[in-house]
Amino acid sequence: MHFCSVDTLNFIFRLGVVFAIFGFIWWIINAGINLLRGAAPKSQVETYILKLIRYFFLVDVTFMFCIYQEDGLINYPRLVVAGGVLLMYFLGKYQNAEVRNAFVQLQGRLMNRGVGDTFNKRTEGIVILLALAFFVLFVVEPSLSQNPVSNWFYDSILNIEDTPIFGFIFKVVGFFFMVSIILKLVNGIQMLLGVPARNNSGGPQGSNHNSLGNKGEDEFDDYEEVE
Repeated sequence: MHFCSVDTLNFIFRLGVVFAIFGFIWWIINAGINLLRGAAPKSQVETYILKLIRYFFLVDVTFMFCIYQEDGLINYPRLVVAGGVLLMYFLGKYQNAEVRNAFVQLQGRLMNRGVGDTFNKRTEGIVILLALAFFVLFVVEPSLSQNPVSNWFYDSILNIEDTPIFGFIFKVVGFFFMVSIILKLVNGIQMLLGVPARNNSGGPQGSNHNSLGNKGEDEFDDYEEVE
């Protein structure tokens, strides 16, 4: 099957829409959990359990979009693209969490008050590795990807995507997601070639020390990050 660059961009765009809608649904679920829990802050264990569950279903749904629905066969070109996008997505999440935690800790020290540390490098890495392992497991045994919850996520994403107003909004998000992936690929190639990556202000990355805790314009801001 011929899989040209246009098809690749279209699929990355589709994944952006899928990730955005999934994030929106998860944000609603997370809001419901917080409502049931009350004002008590989440412990680090609770945070990472929920993150692992979220990543599992995100990986599962992403894999389901790599399957031909007619015969259940895997679209391997899409699978390769999806694997790369998931890897970049998780690495971006890791970096964002690390920067956000450093920013919060800095604020706590400046205000002379203790701040709970909800970020753990090792645990964060383990959660990401487990999520990627689930993706590989689904490739080896596709039937494991089929479960009622994942099917509900899949159907809900398709239904929201087909909604005129919400569908358009999420497609706009998908476009910027596609652009961010392209920019990250370009930056990665520049790093391999030894060319300094540029930030949005035109200077080398890392030159703006005041950007700690702020997301760059090319970062995909999905709904589960909204507090």
